[in-house]
This record gives sequence, structure tokens and C-alpha cells, in this order.
Amino acid sequence: MISSQKLSQNQNRPTKLDDFKPYLHELWAEGCTNAWTLWEEIKEHGYAGGYGTVRAYLRSLRGPTPTDTCPPTPRTVNRWILTHPDSLPETERLKLKSVLVHCPELEALTRHVRTFAQMLTQLQGGRIREWMAAVRADDLPSMHTFINGLERDLDAVIAGLTLPWNSGIVEGHVNRIKMIKRQMYGRAGFSLLRKRVLLA
Repeated sequence: MISSQKLSQNQNRPTKLDDFKPYLHELWAEGCTNAWTLWEEIKEHGYAGGYGTVRAYLRSLRGPTPTDTCPPTPRTVNRWILTHPDSLPETERLKLKSVLVHCPELEALTRHVRTFAQMLTQLQGGRIREWMAAVRADDLPSMHTFINGLERDLDAVIAGLTLPWNSGIVEGHVNRIKMIKRQMYGRAGFSLLRKRVLLA
């Protein structure tokens, strides 16, 4: 393994390129940043080294290469929106902020989704009508469709967002029965299903 001290010594060792570095900097400042063009240029002035040495040196002039140039996927942005802001790492929070700045519709959607999540988790069903009016004011067709569904049984929605009771236990039993039924591939009758449910 090469020690850091030896590596530093190798980096400081004189090279064929040293005499041409001021000229490279001058051309770079004038806007010529193509490594091959610069290599050809200094070859005409007597440089006898290879292209790779020039390219490696110019890489240091370009500065750090961004490592995260790919835009986030829709699934990733969806996860960021649905995660509580306090639970998002700082890097992801900044990335989401950057996405929302470039898309006002997505920023409005994020605001409405998080407000609804707050109503749901904190049992604030009394705010539902105010929330629905705010959503209607924005051009979000998919959210409007969601609101239309809520309005068809608004009293039940308000109760579900306000009262501490829910049908979670019942739904759990229903899902368990469906799972048992699928395990039998539909080849057994109700009597066997009843026995399996009662004996489970």
C-alpha cells in the first residue's frame, strides 16, 4: 500500500507539464476548456507529454464533480412528501425543497397532503371543510376527485377524523379470513372455512 507521504511526494515531483501550466491557465481563462484542444496547443509549443497528463491536470481546474446529477424518481419524491418533515434527513429535505421550488403544483399538493395527515393523526376532523375549500382553490384535478369521494359520505369522514374509535379490529379479522380462504384455493366449502376460522 502506498503511504500518504509517498503519494504527496509523487504529486509534488516535477513533470514535463510544469513549464506549460501558466500557458494552460491563460488559455483556460480565455474560455478554452477542452482538454484535447489544449493538449494539441501546448504540443505545438514543445510539450512532449501525453494527453492523459493534461486531462488529469485540467480535471483539478474544473472543480469537484457533482455526484448527484440524476433527478429523483417520482417514487422517491412521493416518499419524501408522505414522510413527516421532522423525520426526513437534512439532505432529503433540501432535495425536496429544490423539487418543490421548480413545481408550484407539487408544492401545493405537498401542503395539502401534510395538512390532511395532521388532521388524520391528531383527530382534527372539524378542519375538513376548510381544507377541502383550500384544495378546491388550487388546480389539482386528482385532489378534486378525492374530495368528491369524501363529500359523498362527509359525515362518516368527519366522524372518522374526529372520534377515537375505528373499525381496524374488524378489518383485521376480515383480512385474516380472506387469507385462510386463499390458502384453500377455493377447493373447500364453507364448513371447512368455518372450522379453520374457529380453530385458528
